[in-house]
Amino acid sequence: MRVTRRILTGCALALGMGAAFTGVMGSEAQAWEPKKPVEMIIMAGTGGGADQLARLIQGIIDQNKFSPRPFIPINKPGGSGAEALRYVQDKAGDDHVVLVTLNSYYTTPIINQGLGVDVTQFTPLGLMALDTFQLWVTADSGIDSLDAWVKTVKAADSWNVGGTGKGQEDSILFAMLQAEFDIKNITYIPFPGGGTVAKNLIGKHIATTVNNPSEQMQFYKASQSVPLVQFTDERLAAFPDVPTAKELGHDIVYFMQRSFNAPPGMSKEAQEFYIDLFGKVFHSKQWQDYCHEEGLMCEKYVSGNELAAFHDTALARHKALIEKVGAKAITGE
Repeated sequence: MRVTRRILTGCALALGMGAAFTGVMGSEAQAWEPKKPVEMIIMAGTGGGADQLARLIQGIIDQNKFSPRPFIPINKPGGSGAEALRYVQDKAGDDHVVLVTLNSYYTTPIINQGLGVDVTQFTPLGLMALDTFQLWVTADSGIDSLDAWVKTVKAADSWNVGGTGKGQEDSILFAMLQAEFDIKNITYIPFPGGGTVAKNLIGKHIATTVNNPSEQMQFYKASQSVPLVQFTDERLAAFPDVPTAKELGHDIVYFMQRSFNAPPGMSKEAQEFYIDLFGKVFHSKQWQDYCHEEGLMCEKYVSGNELAAFHDTALARHKALIEKVGAKAITGE
């Protein structure tokens, strides 16, 4: 069965969100700013792509004095991001909480409907990047191509792979590969974060991952792991010699959205502040250099209503994907 997934690869132009100043009794009132530290909730564990991104952005905000109050990263990986989503839902109206999201922003509420979370009611802030996926094996595995990987996996009694959580991006991509190549013997092992996944590949506790580049890069540079194929439309500058699945005749394209969102009911003034702040981060040299070096796609900054439309499209596409391959194929339950 051929499965094709595309998460919007083109991004709209940034919203122009200037700071608002209103005359009050003949004097100017300052635009909204945080009055206390901002909770930066990460819906994944430490060491993974989302965690690295959040802590880098925290540093950029601090170094450039983009905010009068600090941003505090807080990891809440439980339940494939369900813990983080429920926490943010329950913070409705709070102007001092932002959420670092992955594609589990869509999949976890779809699969776990009893969670009681409606992400369409969250406050959209800014899309920072589209992250990418590659199929990774250890450098000494003897596998040097996608075709060789498929043959090796099918010849094995069982094949252990690993990823972040259940029903999240990694398990979705493995479900797509299983459907595409009619593979029956994969065992998916969930971990709390992409950093842990990468370490378990190098430790040979699992045989394959679909880590984002930032999660596997240190091992790749140390010649301990190799990417066999990229699930992008075109080859990334970071991996010019690695073919895409499309080049090899398999139309499997999948991206991870890296965006900031906030609780339902955030004030318009606070939303505008965060849209402007994350726009400054996006256009900073530090962020753009990181995107280039780590294989992220950071061409356009999308925010506010345009980001809400992006989420609507991605949510519908993930619902269709889950219906096609089945939630059981994704969660392993």
